[in-house]
Amino acid sequence: MLGERSPFRLPARLPVFPLTGAVLLPFGHMPLNIFEPRYIHMIDDALGAERVIAMIQPRETETGLIANDAELYDIGTAGRIIQFNDLGDGRYLITLEGLTRFRAKTITPADPARGYRWVEAECEPYRHDLNPAEQGDQKDRDRIIELMRDYFTDQGIEADWDAVSDAPFEALVASLTMSCPFAPEEKQALLECDSHEDRAHMLIALLEMSGDGGQDQGRLKH
Repeated sequence: MLGERSPFRLPARLPVFPLTGAVLLPFGHMPLNIFEPRYIHMIDDALGAERVIAMIQPRETETGLIANDAELYDIGTAGRIIQFNDLGDGRYLITLEGLTRFRAKTITPADPARGYRWVEAECEPYRHDLNPAEQGDQKDRDRIIELMRDYFTDQGIEADWDAVSDAPFEALVASLTMSCPFAPEEKQALLECDSHEDRAHMLIALLEMSGDGGQDQGRLKH
């Protein structure tokens, strides 16, 4: 089981970081390559405050630059910056840790001076995300690892199978949800699952249906 968090303040108003094909789950870690000036501003501002930003997918499936008026999904995840590296060439490398999902109540248009939007985040329905749930009979664990082995072999992805076997089930499901190259709408459906058990069942179904398609793995860019 994953450990409980230390107390922290979760702001109700969060800067928005929209990224197609990327979902952040509670307790998940996401590396990001930040280079757009508007999001450099956002990271600068977040580092001077609570270090928390809102990860949320645009409804459009284009993978290019996201317009500041692009329609967003209703559900995203608040993430805290836990690692930061200024490369000195106009780029930041950061790592986000997922805190809790939220429902976007309102979106504030981008401030012309800073270039990014804000969301009023309703987190109350997802308070259970802040601490891991107790897991009972993890009957799906062996099936997920079996499918993961087949999928990674097909995709040419290497894995530390000892670490996989030792990982808490919550962390295993979160990691696969975030890292496997599913379609954006499939990742959103996984994010929005009501419970961890529901997410595990959907993950099994998606892995069973997966074909040979894929996308580049590694650090996401924006």
